[in-house]
Amino acid sequence: MAIGKNTVGRKIRLCKASRQNRRVPAWIMVKTNRKVTTHPKRRHWRRTKLKV
Repeated sequence: MAIGKNTVGRKIRLCKASRQNRRVPAWIMVKTNRKVTTHPKRRHWRRTKLKV
């Protein structure tokens, strides 16, 4: 990522990416009888970089 100030569009995209990067809610695990435990689009900050 570029050093310095981020533009508004880039900030919005980074914010969306951080919101998407959450774990699966506990109630979904309960509802699906723990069949769904992992998030397929989960991203690690060091391994996978965003194309923002």
